[in-house]
Amino acid sequence: MHIEDVASELSKLFKKHRADYIEAHLEETQSSSIGYRGRVLENVSKGISTGGNIRALVNGGWGFISFNSLSNLEQRIGLAVEQARLVGKEKIKLAEVAPVCDTVRVQPSRNPLLISLQRKKELLDHYNDIIWSAPSLQTSTIRYGDAFRKSVFASSEGALIVQERSDVMLNLSAVATDGKDVQQAHISTGSPGDFRAIEVMDDRIAEMAGNASKLLAAPQVKGGEYTVVLDPVLAGVFVHEAFGHLSESDHVYENEQLRQIMELGKRFGSDKLNIVDGAAVPDLRGSYKYDDEGVPSTKTYLIKNGVLTGRLHSRETAAKMGERPTGNARAVNYRFPPIVRMTNTYIEPGESSFNEIIADIKEGVYAVNWYGGTTSMEMFTFSAAESYMIKNGKIGELMRPVTLSGNVFDTLANIDAIVCDLGFNEGGGCGKAGQSPLPVSNGSPHIRIQKCLVGGKK
Repeated sequence: MHIEDVASELSKLFKKHRADYIEAHLEETQSSSIGYRGRVLENVSKGISTGGNIRALVNGGWGFISFNSLSNLEQRIGLAVEQARLVGKEKIKLAEVAPVCDTVRVQPSRNPLLISLQRKKELLDHYNDIIWSAPSLQTSTIRYGDAFRKSVFASSEGALIVQERSDVMLNLSAVATDGKDVQQAHISTGSPGDFRAIEVMDDRIAEMAGNASKLLAAPQVKGGEYTVVLDPVLAGVFVHEAFGHLSESDHVYENEQLRQIMELGKRFGSDKLNIVDGAAVPDLRGSYKYDDEGVPSTKTYLIKNGVLTGRLHSRETAAKMGERPTGNARAVNYRFPPIVRMTNTYIEPGESSFNEIIADIKEGVYAVNWYGGTTSMEMFTFSAAESYMIKNGKIGELMRPVTLSGNVFDTLANIDAIVCDLGFNEGGGCGKAGQSPLPVSNGSPHIRIQKCLVGGKK
């Protein structure tokens, strides 16, 4: 039994149960993965999963159940409704959205499952050979994964949406050693299903593996406060992790301190600064036509001309805060209920050139790529994968990776130059509330930040 075969029956089943609202999600997912550790092929797999969930709202209480069989749907709906009755305590409203009936298909060129496992393995074997041509290599990893998902969303309000989505993700890393020290370099990339996007990476991978070796001889930056230039990858991670999560409205309305910090109309940067999130931005890993509540995708300005103008919503958070839903209710798969999540989050391009923004820097740091980081409310710490000194307006020698830390709002205010070269990091997978990795994209042009705290040698 396929999900589209049972979709037409859902509206009849909803009518048999008394609830304020009921929705059903049904999914069929095909996926494959390939993994290497060093020169050894660790795994090759291909899988198919089918399942769904029911979410019901009764007297302000949510009931939720998930399942991996499409049988007994009427019984499952009844169970979700009964759970909702047990927990109902308050009046919850959902922002009004016109119910949609639509079918969204993926073009064959965007379905990675049409590429044979043999072809995928041949490409990754080739990339592994490139990695291992670098000197001083100790080990390496390659992790490839793809998925093609067909979902059905149906609600008691009359929505019925069949939507296909696909995804490709590739992570590569190289670790080098000289016997005393260890350094690494990595690439994370992907696409919304187009396998061709990862077929032309020979030069990038050779540079990545070579940098792992070069970092062994690279000096460390002296810690202190610098003018720092971030490349599009690291700047995109910064805007996603340090600011994007603060814009998710389930965090905002539950936290009085955050509500005061994230007050609409407050200035957070110069007139040059514009930050956007939106699944309606096409052809990225976080793009889609409808979210997991059947709400059409949007493009939401979180910061416009330096001023906080918007935030990300589900139907529930939009109603609680008296704002419009933004199409940001997402679940990583049918085992979870949708929650407020980012999609494609980025800083819009400015008008400067890269050479212009470094021209007057006497001594600064150019931070490139990323390893990870932590955030706590408005405070952040991020690690760049590599760095370069900027001396008298020129990019200088390769340095060891650095950490950047500070207050996100001070940092936003200190962005004083934005380049016109918008780029996206398509290798991300966002995590929240146990749901990970959710396909997202984050991006930015090169940006210049004054008075940024850089960790390094004393």
